[in-house]
Amino acid sequence: MAQQAGTRNRPLSPHLQIWRWGPGMVSSILHRATGVGASVGILVLLWWLGALISGPEAYADFTAAATHPIGIIVLVGVSYSVIAHTITGIRHFVLDTGAGYELGQNKLWANISTVAGVVLTVLFWAVLLLR
Repeated sequence: MAQQAGTRNRPLSPHLQIWRWGPGMVSSILHRATGVGASVGILVLLWWLGALISGPEAYADFTAAATHPIGIIVLVGVSYSVIAHTITGIRHFVLDTGAGYELGQNKLWANISTVAGVVLTVLFWAVLLLR
């Protein structure tokens, strides 16, 4: 394909091979991924509610699935998704107001929101399991 005049030195579009990974990028991608995980959580919630109204046998089936090791992993993942998505959503809301775009502040809050999702999920499960 022949090049048009004046297009020889045009820059390439930035992509993941050019951009360096930073806390803001990680936080933003986690926000999208946890949104998907929170949607899976809605399906689990609907299954639980359906089991509640369907009778003891259906609820026993749900309980058996939820207390299986794979079920516990799913529940921990869903709870992390909801908690982390909420925290990074608050961060994105603040960014939408125009605040927090200074490089140091952006990195700080991106790191805090990423770590806070994990810490709050651990605290949530500690309260559930140690009561």
